[in-house]
Amino acid sequence: MSAEMNPSAATAPRVMIVGAGPVGCVGALILARAGVPVMLVERNEVLPEDLRASTFHPPTLDMLADLGITPYLIENGLIADRYQYRDRTANIFAEFNLSTLEGEVKHPYRVQCEQFKLTRHIVDLLREIPNAEVRLGTKFTGYAQDGAAVTATLESGGKTEEVEVEYLIGCDGAGSKVREVMGVDFKGFTYPEQFLVVATEVDIEESLPGLAQVNYVSAAEDWCVILRVRGNWRILFPTDPDGDPELLKNDADIEARLQALAPRDAPYPVLHKSLYRVQQRVAAGWRDGRVLLAGDAAHLNNPLGGMGMNGGLHDIFNLMEKLGGVLNDTTDPAVLDQYDRQRRTVTNEFIQAQTIANKKRIEEQDDEARVGRIVELQEIAADPAGALAYLRKSNMIDALERAATID
Repeated sequence: MSAEMNPSAATAPRVMIVGAGPVGCVGALILARAGVPVMLVERNEVLPEDLRASTFHPPTLDMLADLGITPYLIENGLIADRYQYRDRTANIFAEFNLSTLEGEVKHPYRVQCEQFKLTRHIVDLLREIPNAEVRLGTKFTGYAQDGAAVTATLESGGKTEEVEVEYLIGCDGAGSKVREVMGVDFKGFTYPEQFLVVATEVDIEESLPGLAQVNYVSAAEDWCVILRVRGNWRILFPTDPDGDPELLKNDADIEARLQALAPRDAPYPVLHKSLYRVQQRVAAGWRDGRVLLAGDAAHLNNPLGGMGMNGGLHDIFNLMEKLGGVLNDTTDPAVLDQYDRQRRTVTNEFIQAQTIANKKRIEEQDDEARVGRIVELQEIAADPAGALAYLRKSNMIDALERAATID
């Protein structure tokens, strides 16, 4: 199959979204449900089973609830009502209870559910909406625009076509072709180490009693992140910056790291493993006339704190609210510049700053500094006002409120 199309989509699209990750899929669903003809374009013929993002923060769950998506995530994932900062060397931890956010949000918890479950569910929903068109196995190669429209060039099955739309939205990830054609700088840096994600069905809590569903684990030598999703535990390890990717995914080495983390008599069965590099970058501009960026196409950050996918989803909800008014001729198109200002500002001030700080803390090698940080977090967690302030920031509530203040 080189391309897939909703056969009931007979209306010419007004908006094209490139990239069928979580951000692109949610954007397409918002538009389709609002009656806006939309085309969702994805270069992969099959939506990938990506092991990266799986954490949905409380305010994100509130947003997705308006689309009827949150119950699906809960049914196919796990509710995480608490998370921990642990130190393996000192064997201490600080725990934050998300019920502290009761009254601040409608969903005072996180949900652990793999992002591919979300994207596949939404694509299924889009196929049932007459004004939505899904194109899998279709490559976006470029665009041209004037004051009235954007003409996007697509390739599929060896054929090239041009599609005219009113607006084009790039949600096509770290290597965004839309961003490349826009010609905007993507400043930042790439972390030297590669990140290894391993999934196992073994209950790691048997060896590490009292684990939460989300755990940020520091250590004198080998830090990691331990997450639970439905049916398995996922562990993220840093690896050798210069190591051969195939050797870094070697079964024997993975077994040794898992046994060092959570010793058990039997070997660890590995369900999935993947290796990737992590960047901290923000595009210099998110709008070029009728072309806009959102999600990883606009910004990248490390996974410590679960802010990447959530930040991207916050982008698209912000953008869709504004674009809806523009398409209905009730809002001046200049509001799209406000989207750029709002989301780019909080990306720099909150998401970038906090995720960089998260990584520096978890990889700290000095024993006294590491233990001191855990003790500090224990004190914050024990103080109701301090815990609330901490959870509002770490779960991106403050960032959303900050964005709303930007004209």
